Amino acid sequence: MSTGLREIPLARPLLDEREEELVLEVLRSGRLSLGPTIDRFEELIAERVGAPYVAAVSSGTAGLHMLARSAGLGSGDEAITSPISFAASANCFIFEGATPVFADVDPRTWNLDPAAVEAAITERTKAVVAVDMFGYPCELDEIRAICERHGLALIEDAAEALGAEYKGRPIGSQGPSGVFGFYPNKQLATGEGGVVFTHSEQEWQLVRSLRNQGREYAGGAWFNHVRVGWNYRWTDVQAAIGIGQLEKLDRLLELRSQAARRYGELLADVDVEPLCADDADHKRSWFVYVVALPAAVDRARVMTELRAQGIGTAEYVPCVHLQPYMRETYGFAEGVCPVAEEIASRTLALPFYPQLEAEDQERVVETLRAVL
Repeated sequence: MSTGLREIPLARPLLDEREEELVLEVLRSGRLSLGPTIDRFEELIAERVGAPYVAAVSSGTAGLHMLARSAGLGSGDEAITSPISFAASANCFIFEGATPVFADVDPRTWNLDPAAVEAAITERTKAVVAVDMFGYPCELDEIRAICERHGLALIEDAAEALGAEYKGRPIGSQGPSGVFGFYPNKQLATGEGGVVFTHSEQEWQLVRSLRNQGREYAGGAWFNHVRVGWNYRWTDVQAAIGIGQLEKLDRLLELRSQAARRYGELLADVDVEPLCADDADHKRSWFVYVVALPAAVDRARVMTELRAQGIGTAEYVPCVHLQPYMRETYGFAEGVCPVAEEIASRTLALPFYPQLEAEDQERVVETLRAVL
């Protein structure tokens, strides 16, 4: 039923004439794939995040999959990841036949608890996929030390964290290989796509081969497939949009931070729990604006009433290990990660994007206050 109110969507990319101009240049060039625009985007993103090697791919999920292959994961292996994440954080190594193991999260940051990671390690563990959830850097040094002590591969799922900083340095510059994602609700939006960042030239060359059907670039022959690979290629059209987004990334990040600050002020007297604040070691890159409702509140009712008022919302995010396919395939059930499960049962995403108007945020908060 229509309320007559203007809808406030959950997310919206900020695109303008610059992206249009760059896309037209690519269309007129005739180079729609494997062209120089992708090369240029990779150079720019590498410079931005401080990673020596970057490979553009069709999605962050594709990038994680190739890093799981690079880590040598396979049947009989286990990999540990966070229950509070998008499903791709576990799917990436399930694709390779490895078994998912979930370690619980820290109740403040909602990222992997290093102590829980260590407790989850067995003789079959081969890797950890650490997640920078909601743009907040994970405890990278602690998790890296655990991985080094046990001889495990470390993959960083930074799909939501472009622009975040850990101990004063950008995510991507720290050493572990990982990915950023560019879905339309991300800090940098190209529709679909992502990049793998790595500090290993050998891994970079492997990813470039795997994304293009296992082709070997060194020999120069197009039909020279030296390994099984995938079509995980990106397009120059998407790269053109990405270059336009990169040119205004500082502005996009600042607009997101401003919107987050406004929400913080407006919600100060509303009975919800916000995401944790930055500290000396962690600088969040604002991806979504999520709050946790009081345990006694019926989240489904709140979401229904917000939507009835034209306000976009979603439960952000259900625990990965409790997804239907995880239950059916691996037998996961409630109680595996009690901290994550309790948090995920209460989380709610509010409309959030760079061009979100202050008056719309006021309407969102007043409506939320009224329906709690």
